[in-house]
Amino acid sequence: MLAQSLAQSLRNLRGLAHKTDIATVARHLGTAPEGIRLGDDCAAIPDGDGYLLLAIEGFVPDFLKAEPWFAGWCGVMVNASDIAAMGGRPIAVVDALWSADSAESEPVLAGLKAAADAYRIPVVGGHTNARASSAQLAVAILGRATNLLTSFDAQPNEVLLAAIDLRGAYHDPMPYWDAATRGASAERLRGDLDLLAQIAEAGLSKAAKDISMAGLVGTALMLAECSRIGMVIDPSAVPRPEGVPLERWLSSFPSFGFLITATPDNAPAVIAAFAERGIACAEIGQCTTGTTLDLLNADGTTETFWDLAEAPLIGCAPA
Repeated sequence: MLAQSLAQSLRNLRGLAHKTDIATVARHLGTAPEGIRLGDDCAAIPDGDGYLLLAIEGFVPDFLKAEPWFAGWCGVMVNASDIAAMGGRPIAVVDALWSADSAESEPVLAGLKAAADAYRIPVVGGHTNARASSAQLAVAILGRATNLLTSFDAQPNEVLLAAIDLRGAYHDPMPYWDAATRGASAERLRGDLDLLAQIAEAGLSKAAKDISMAGLVGTALMLAECSRIGMVIDPSAVPRPEGVPLERWLSSFPSFGFLITATPDNAPAVIAAFAERGIACAEIGQCTTGTTLDLLNADGTTETFWDLAEAPLIGCAPA
């Protein structure tokens, strides 16, 4: 069965394995201050009539070496996506960059600056070391939201939606689907990201997650774990670029890709909002009361990808 083959392959994703490291960190750091939940795309810190959003992304050395300019760009882009996934808007970023010399850091900084200009997110500080033994990059972001989208508020009987910008191409041989630097205008990039805040403020959804290196199914698993629900996903319903094999697509990291839950009544409005901007959005599954994330076959049978009752992934589900 297709679902069985996909489940076996997707469990072996490098990005999914990396997510298990979160559980170790969570055990060592303990609980967050009251009102802040660990395991979301950003820390949402209550502040006045809204929330400050704080997040950070680090990049594996092989990516930084192979694609230094794009790695710099992603430093801003993936952080901006985390802010959007929480229903927020970005304010500013800071970066920490290590390199062997100034020449090695130049393309990284050029990509960082290009994305900061495109998304209008200023770089306001950071840390630099141009005499390090190897190149490393981490970027942190600050944002703000009035109405949150979280990983903890998906509910049984809601539908699971995937919104992905298909207007891009791969950075072969890597799994990065780039719909940001392949002809998209800066205005379009900013407007597309703002959709998530608009959806949150309109009350059309309360839960979302940015599709990460864990792939679409791995990201859905993190959302299910934090919300203490199960899911059934139809892989064939996932919006996909023409000619891209399903297994590769479900293993990919899209530059613009989000999972969103909504009631059946609100789902059409969410889908329409993305469609108006040329972004593919479709219902790909259901939220359930169980503990498993199951993949659906064409004949209606299912294959269990993961049972959270047997093995948590990131260890951040509320007690």
